[in-house]
Amino acid sequence: MNSFSLLKLFTSDVVTAIASIVLVVFSVMSWALIVEKIRLFHSIKHKEVSGKPDEAIKPFDRNLWFLSMVAYVSPFIGLFGTVWGVMDSFASIGANQSVSIGVIAPGLAIALGTTALGLIVAIPAAIAHQIFTKRADDLYEKLGGK
Repeated sequence: MNSFSLLKLFTSDVVTAIASIVLVVFSVMSWALIVEKIRLFHSIKHKEVSGKPDEAIKPFDRNLWFLSMVAYVSPFIGLFGTVWGVMDSFASIGANQSVSIGVIAPGLAIALGTTALGLIVAIPAAIAHQIFTKRADDLYEKLGGK
């Protein structure tokens, strides 16, 4: 029985493997940043943040651009993997001179896998970016910023 494996995203061809590796790296970096921000915001519950609003807020705003970028770019990287997989499926049709599902399905499964991976990376990054930006904005206002 043939079944889809995430491992195929990294072993099928060079382009799909590179796209998948980039997405995994983005995911790891995003989650590291998310954990860092959770710890940072949790630490202010136990102590008072003071000082000039613009200076005090810098650690809370730092690197949020990365979450935004990952949320924006990851679906496009996944889409690129999808397009590449569909093109690979069409190439298989031409090479095998057959339009059977057995020829088309493997390439399409990998294509849809890269789409899913792109969304798996983008969704948490987008949610975290919105949450941390809102918390940073609220903290800025609390500190007397404009």
